[in-house]
Amino acid sequence: MEQVLRYIRGDRAIWLIMLLLSVLSLLLVYSSIVTLAYRHHDGNTFYYLFRHGFILVCGLGLMYVAHKIKYTYYSKIAQLALYVSIPLLLITLLMGTSINSANRWLTIPVINQTFQTSDLAKVALIMFVARFLAKRQDEIKDFNRGFLPLLVPIFIVCGLILPADLSTAAMLFVNCLILMFIGRVSLKHIGVLILAGIMSLSMVYMVGKAMPGTFGRLDTWVSRIESFASPDDAGLNQSYQSDQAKIAIATGGVVGKMPGKSTQRNFLPHPYSDFIYAIVLEEYGLIGGLLILMLYLILLFRSIKIGLQCERTFGSLLAIGIAFSLVFQAMINMAVAVNLVPVTGQPLPMVSMGGTSIWFTCFAVGIILSVSAGAGGSSGRSNVNKPLNHAV
Repeated sequence: MEQVLRYIRGDRAIWLIMLLLSVLSLLLVYSSIVTLAYRHHDGNTFYYLFRHGFILVCGLGLMYVAHKIKYTYYSKIAQLALYVSIPLLLITLLMGTSINSANRWLTIPVINQTFQTSDLAKVALIMFVARFLAKRQDEIKDFNRGFLPLLVPIFIVCGLILPADLSTAAMLFVNCLILMFIGRVSLKHIGVLILAGIMSLSMVYMVGKAMPGTFGRLDTWVSRIESFASPDDAGLNQSYQSDQAKIAIATGGVVGKMPGKSTQRNFLPHPYSDFIYAIVLEEYGLIGGLLILMLYLILLFRSIKIGLQCERTFGSLLAIGIAFSLVFQAMINMAVAVNLVPVTGQPLPMVSMGGTSIWFTCFAVGIILSVSAGAGGSSGRSNVNKPLNHAV
């Protein structure tokens, strides 16, 4: 064991959390793919189990590689990743693989594997915003030099994601706002950005209503929000998902039905991804649901601690920004399952079945571990080198 630990750097608690989530993911996905297996592979659930296990192992390997890279290098990687992700998002929007009236995926030739470009864009934009805020600390209160240049990449990336995936675009926009608040951007400027975001959404809504078909997902967004706001007036199709999730939660009770005993997996749409937390509550009960919630909260707490200990503002913003984005997405997924917010289609990070989602989650956590490994080990006079608690 000691020989293995010698090659592992960074926060051991985060490593443990990721391993626990991986094990839980295997159990939950294997339990929830019965219907999918019968539909596509004659009931062969082992096909999806081995596929998902392979994706998890590759993800953990990617996390290991990412944590070995010195976190300061991610400042330059952020620029490259952003410049690559913007054209990829544009290509996806225009020529991507369409599923449920949304172009969110590109198909990689030869291996025929789908790739969700927004996963790359999310990590790239967070890294870029952290880099920009760290470099502009001396002029961060200036509207023209410290605030206005940051709006361009945020609006381009969120705008390209918006037509196909409103929830991802909105969550990424909120993540950027949180990073800007931590990075000492003027509250007045942040208020202007929030107002601009609301106006942009209003314009999208009005254009979509005036010219039907412009935004293929607009009717879906509106119907989800309306059915959530007025569940008694919603049709059977609109409330079906939340109703099945409620049944899963109610029958799970405190201790659950035990692993593999779910019945709602046969009725819930996408029980292995969007509604996997409902399966958690059904099979593992309130205790299992609280355990997963605590794992994400500990991840956020440890990442904030890493950020405050880091001597460079870039590393601090990077660790806190990435951790908040992952935990915020997890909270949205869990809130959807318990009917606290409208259905969004967001997977539960590191738990839901997926390919690029798991890989970029692991890559993002690897960056946090890289910051953890290098926290306190750098010095200098530039703004990038000032500790966050000093800069704030």
